[in-house]
Amino acid sequence: MPEDSSNYLAALAKLAEKVAVELVYASPGRDDGLLPVNSLLSEMEEIGGNAPRLSPLPLALTQARNLVDAAFENACFDLRQIEHLRAWVNWMQHALALAQSGQPLPPLPVFAPAAPVAAPSSFPLPPPSLSSPFTLPPEEPLVMNIESDGELLREFINESAEHLQNIELGVLTLEENPTDADTLNSIFRAFHTFKGGLGFLNLIPMKNLAHELESLLDLARNHKLTVNLEIINVILEGGDTLKKFIAEMTGQVSGGKPAGPILVPVQALLLRVRTLILNPGATSPGVHADHSTPAPAKAVASATVTSTPVSAATDPSSIIPLPELAPPAAPKAEAAGQKEAGAAKPGAGAVVKVDTLKLDSLVDLVGEMVIAQSLIAQDKDLATLQSQKLARNLAQLGRITNELQRTAMSMRMVPIRSTFQKMTRLVRDTVGKIGKQAELVLEGEDTELDRTIVEEISDPLIHMVRNSVDHGIEMPDVRVANGKPASGTVMLRAFHQGGSIVIEIRDDGAGLNKERLVAKAIEKGIIKAGEQLSEKEIFKLIFTPGFSTTAVITDISGRGVGMDVVRKNIDKLRGKIEITSTLGQGSIFTISLPLTLAIIDGLVVSVGGERYILPTLSVRESFRPTSDMLSTVHERGEMVNVRGRLSPLLRLYEHFSVVPESKDPTESIIVVVESDGAIRCVQVDQLLGKQEVVIKSLGETFKRNPTLAGGAILGDGRVGLILDVDSLVKLRTEALPSKAP
Repeated sequence: MPEDSSNYLAALAKLAEKVAVELVYASPGRDDGLLPVNSLLSEMEEIGGNAPRLSPLPLALTQARNLVDAAFENACFDLRQIEHLRAWVNWMQHALALAQSGQPLPPLPVFAPAAPVAAPSSFPLPPPSLSSPFTLPPEEPLVMNIESDGELLREFINESAEHLQNIELGVLTLEENPTDADTLNSIFRAFHTFKGGLGFLNLIPMKNLAHELESLLDLARNHKLTVNLEIINVILEGGDTLKKFIAEMTGQVSGGKPAGPILVPVQALLLRVRTLILNPGATSPGVHADHSTPAPAKAVASATVTSTPVSAATDPSSIIPLPELAPPAAPKAEAAGQKEAGAAKPGAGAVVKVDTLKLDSLVDLVGEMVIAQSLIAQDKDLATLQSQKLARNLAQLGRITNELQRTAMSMRMVPIRSTFQKMTRLVRDTVGKIGKQAELVLEGEDTELDRTIVEEISDPLIHMVRNSVDHGIEMPDVRVANGKPASGTVMLRAFHQGGSIVIEIRDDGAGLNKERLVAKAIEKGIIKAGEQLSEKEIFKLIFTPGFSTTAVITDISGRGVGMDVVRKNIDKLRGKIEITSTLGQGSIFTISLPLTLAIIDGLVVSVGGERYILPTLSVRESFRPTSDMLSTVHERGEMVNVRGRLSPLLRLYEHFSVVPESKDPTESIIVVVESDGAIRCVQVDQLLGKQEVVIKSLGETFKRNPTLAGGAILGDGRVGLILDVDSLVKLRTEALPSKAP
């Protein structure tokens, strides 16, 4: 036996003998021997951390640690703990004697949890089991004092979202470059800060887990442990477990769930972490690391091109969204994976976190002030006054008001970076589960959107990116056979275009098969056999509820749900989605969204004495029609020939029962609006101009009218109704008999 192994075993044997002596004096309900046993066990753990790999000694030390920690929680031993520790030390002494003579070690003893029994300290010890598995200690519930610590808990939850996100991003970066000391230190600091808050609030189960993960990282930081796939997976699972705690805490603190103990299983994970700490090279209990996974998948952020690498996981864990009680602010600490920024630059602003209700109230008040300023500026009585000083003051008021509005709206704007970076973990887990190889490319992460839009777009993006990997990217052997690289590429890109934000999900996979889509739609009765559809209309079939071309149902896809929800969520955000695809080359999903949900850029039109607002994002064109452009089609009603395509006519005055200036379309204006690939011609009297308006709710009175999306106060003080273009396009009109216009 090597000399260092012999010394190691001899030192452990001496310490085990001392533990046995201390346990002689231990008795239930008293702390006699507790501190000495804890001190001796700590010495054994310290030796075990630097010792040769000799299984199952590290697990045995973890067993004893669990028993001693449980005794410390009550500040005394109970009978069960004493019995188990005595059985444990007997096993340890026997195992060490076998190891010193070069013989194999016996299996670990069983320590099944049992209620304490009143019995003398000389109660006979049960013989160590040689075959039963290790039994985990009972889970400890997390208990919060919301009544006294409510504000502290809210602040802690908000900060936790930032820490856990930085930890996850840093771990994914570390997976690609395990020797990156800056990233490792950053993750360690994030765990250390997080653990400090947990200890202050006495959140024991979370603190224990964070402490063990911090210890694991500290070993890696001090070059006593090599970061490998097993350690990466354990840290990611630890982060997911902490997110589960945070999600439950958020529900109780916000009042959404009744207050009570929170029970999230952590003991199995704690055992895995402690095993890695004591014996870094061993595979954790119940975990079988498979290093024959496909080539790593990467996530590369470009445009400001930063790299966020990922690789396939053998046991992918689900992505757990972090709840937010306050708007995300600029990080106070550095992001994981980045180098320290050093001293703050002169003039750099500090960060103040503000409750979302206060922020929304401020934006609403600024909107009201903009309306009031507009009313004053357009007041007819003021227009008759010939005062240059008043005109200058009104102009100055207008400039200040506009600037204030821009500043207030910018306070709601946040980068889409956090949502994009969630996709890194998603791709990592998906490719690991289905055996594919993929590279995620992120571009335009600094693009800013309204906070509400960033939150709402997260779920649709998760589903679409996952579909791009699962449905779009082919298996490596198929790609190679088709002359493609074995690893596919999925790009997630955001950019400004006109007055809106565009998000693209692009892949170089198999593309959409139009014939297969049509065949499946006919099979499900969505369309009739022989019905002629354009390419866009065929691609739109995938958004039909229950539509799926996947033959095999998996836990990732194949049930025909999801894409219809994606479209509904995007419609709810007043956005639209378009698809382009080439068979064998890939697909592009393009989502167009407004910059904010509080203000709409609209085209103001008049019908009689009323004002209506059409979102400019949905307006294709406007014109005054000629008589030869108008026709009536049997069972379809009035139609307008727009660039060779017949589109249904909607007389807005008829829909809202308003007296128009003229009922003749040739004396009116036709506005062509589009939604979900379908268009409609809307007849109005006049175009009054383009204007940004603050959206106001119409209340319960108009809630049942689906064609109204809200209202707005215009510059002249009048109320304009904002029209829901999607409902207008889908609105059914009475079928008219065929006749000449």
